[in-house]
Amino acid sequence: MRSVVLMLGVLACGTLCGPAQADPYRWCAEYGGGRGGGGTNCYFVTIQQCRAAVSGTGGFCRRNTFYTGPEGRRSYGMDPNWRR
Repeated sequence: MRSVVLMLGVLACGTLCGPAQADPYRWCAEYGGGRGGGGTNCYFVTIQQCRAAVSGTGGFCRRNTFYTGPEGRRSYGMDPNWRR
């Protein structure tokens, strides 16, 4: 009986929970920290936000290795959808 109730609970949770969302934070700030090491903040959507956060602190920005969002549009030459 307990296993039936447990299975119903798992099924209910699976149907009530929404789909997984992508991680929108593409950039991480690495702050300088001397001997003890520095902190990391991976909550920046744009590189400009990250650069503003590390400005004057001796830190730098890097790509978030856990980013799962969509890749940005890359343009290599002329857009194939362009019309004269």
